[in-house]
Amino acid sequence: VMCCCGPCAMYRRSALALLLDQYEAQFFRGKPSDFGEDRHLTILMLKAGFRTEYVPDAIAATVVPHSLRPYLRQQLRWARSTFRDTFLAWRLLPELDGYLTLDVIGQNLGPLLLAISSLAALAQLLIDGSIPWWTGLTIAAMTTVRCCVAALRARELRFIGFSLHTPI
Repeated sequence: VMCCCGPCAMYRRSALALLLDQYEAQFFRGKPSDFGEDRHLTILMLKAGFRTEYVPDAIAATVVPHSLRPYLRQQLRWARSTFRDTFLAWRLLPELDGYLTLDVIGQNLGPLLLAISSLAALAQLLIDGSIPWWTGLTIAAMTTVRCCVAALRARELRFIGFSLHTPI
């Protein structure tokens, strides 16, 4: 996996000790970074040659946002982390599992394609007044395919439910 989520992540002490200086000296655009530390540490581990694994039966408790504003701020932090750390991990992608590489590319291209589709739909609506149904269909199809592939790989039907996250 490309991000061992903070509350669920476990590392060998010996592996963490090797990377601690790099991990603590995390900067983004010349300033100390205070977001995406779990993704950053995962990528440092992968770059050092360690493996990461998804454990489907892991259980952990964490604090989650209870209202829309903190939730949106959390999603923005996570998006920034994804973009920043993709550049850090770019050279790793060819060595990783093909699905993981496609997932990383999708996480970065998806928002761009969503923005372009939304702008094109708005332009169509303003120019000729027609409802751009194809935009919604395209976004729904991309999301559904991605979630179905994840559900198949994880053998967890509930992963299809992540498609409902796209409109948010």
